[in-house]
Amino acid sequence: MKKVFLVAATLLVSHAAFGQQSLWSRFHFGLKAGANYSNFEGASFETEGLTGFHAGAIVNFALTEKWSIQEEFLYSTQGAKIKNGFAVGDKDLKLSYFSVPILLKYHSNIGLYGEIGGQANILIEDAKNTGFEKFADKIDGGAVAGLGYQFKTGPVKGLGIGARYYYGFTDVGKFTSSSVKPDFKNAVIQGSIFYIF
Repeated sequence: MKKVFLVAATLLVSHAAFGQQSLWSRFHFGLKAGANYSNFEGASFETEGLTGFHAGAIVNFALTEKWSIQEEFLYSTQGAKIKNGFAVGDKDLKLSYFSVPILLKYHSNIGLYGEIGGQANILIEDAKNTGFEKFADKIDGGAVAGLGYQFKTGPVKGLGIGARYYYGFTDVGKFTSSSVKPDFKNAVIQGSIFYIF
């Protein structure tokens, strides 16, 4: 009960201090792009990390001067390098996703920020030449957390750089095999540059 009271009190104080702004003025939009380093966690076959990229749009809603909610709409390439055979031989298994992270962000006075939230990935392109009709499931979901620095021109606006880690909670694999289990997860490290207007 105390926690509920503290949250409510914080929101009321924040609203009083930040309430002069119109609702629309709290929305900010931006663009971002960067590199991915992905792998499969918990796979029963040998893998190595695979480099890729992500790019897309940002929608940020400022709750207070320090807190905001951010949603992103990204094209993201993920996957892993398969080693020592598996069922497909040594090759890169590349997956393309439409990724939608929803994050709670805290912005410090010196430009550093932290973020945490959830992410849903919708498969755009399955891994090719795997020997399986369908290698990956259509939906992938997990948790994401990150840190970064923003050269501020406002509470949430400006040029920034960030690093983020995504860990999937759902199985990547959809294929059926008598020798290989499909219960491995996506794991991705991202480095980004972005600008919020």
